[in-house]
Amino acid sequence: MEFINKYFGLDGLHTNIKREFLAGLTTFVSMSYILFVNPSVLGASGMDKGAVFTATALASALGCFIMGLWANYPIATAPALGINAFFAYTACIGMGVKWQTALAAVFVASIIFILITLFKLREKIIDAIPADLKYAISAGIGLFIAFLGLQDGGLIVNSNSTLVTVGTLKSATVWITIFGLLVTVILMIMGVPGSIFIGMVLAAVFGIIIGQIKLPTAFISSAPSLAPTFGQAILHIKDINTMQMWVIVLTFLLVTFFDTTGTLIGLAQQAGLMKDNKLPRVGKALAADSTAMMAGSIFGTSPVGAFVESSSGIAVGGRSGLTAVFVGIFFLISMIFSPLLSVITTQVTAPALIIVGVLMAQNLAKINWSKLEIAVPAFLIVLGMPLTYSISDGLAWGMITYPITMVAAKRGKEVTPMMWLLFIIFIIFMWVLNVG
Repeated sequence: MEFINKYFGLDGLHTNIKREFLAGLTTFVSMSYILFVNPSVLGASGMDKGAVFTATALASALGCFIMGLWANYPIATAPALGINAFFAYTACIGMGVKWQTALAAVFVASIIFILITLFKLREKIIDAIPADLKYAISAGIGLFIAFLGLQDGGLIVNSNSTLVTVGTLKSATVWITIFGLLVTVILMIMGVPGSIFIGMVLAAVFGIIIGQIKLPTAFISSAPSLAPTFGQAILHIKDINTMQMWVIVLTFLLVTFFDTTGTLIGLAQQAGLMKDNKLPRVGKALAADSTAMMAGSIFGTSPVGAFVESSSGIAVGGRSGLTAVFVGIFFLISMIFSPLLSVITTQVTAPALIIVGVLMAQNLAKINWSKLEIAVPAFLIVLGMPLTYSISDGLAWGMITYPITMVAAKRGKEVTPMMWLLFIIFIIFMWVLNVG
């Protein structure tokens, strides 16, 4: 016990093993929904849900162990919502990219991420894209995945006259989503830890009670095999040979990189770990995410990043990497509960997507809407992602518009070379995708 105390510096952080365990359990319960949501989202691309379940657990655990043992932060990792939607719905379904090739794109992006970390290029890349556009990207992804949740739950359906319209309440499965959403919202407002997870469980129970979800044949079994997805990323690296694929790689990199950085800073501030407005050991923290992202692509899952639900564990006193280590252990234990996947339908997971969309949309408040040169590209990013059903198209709208509006506002000198490079890349992307 004394070794653990010294290794994680528990006394200096005014915490102890019992408190770190409780923090780890709280964080895991708060984010465990990803074990069921991620297979549901990636399954839309044709991936084996059982293999994705195991890959999600293993990649999450690995990231947590590295974050805890090396970076010593109470921050857990897992495949991020939003970017997994880009993987399945934009890259695979929208662009027609095979899921094996999409995994290869994640692998390549993770290698670039690792190199960026090793060569300390973080500050340059972070400074290149304006903060307002970073917030817009996060908020836009939030609206996109909320839209997906509304679709999955049947609350929004296709309409030939208006593109989309409200779903029918005559469908019994729609009421599973409505019930889950209301319960989750109430629990979150009441500040109940693990509200999203509890909401999913209660929604599944409600679905079983009304006869729309069948009970699983078992509750515990050996973890599903990784065979359907393991190593496919390596085998298909050769398919990263078009401009379209490199734009996908760039999207994986930018979204994961900035989302992770913002989350790390926010959680570190919450835990009181920031020093002189800087994040100590940021290289190690980013290395944890990038390494887990690389391993996750090999296992068979979308990009791994820091999870904002770690704030729940920090709120109950988690201050060291021991919290993250406990979360990793819980992820490994969770692999024997894969039979529960059969009761986690799209109607059950839809409320989680909608709620996470709400949380991500809070970044809208941080955008400077009073300056049109900022507001226009930010708005196009936010609106473009759900309306084009594509995160990359939404990004393109904003990245192309930003340098133009800044020049028009006589602020062209503020546009960094990186932004001009992105301007050119996204013009080529839009041309190849829509004209070429």
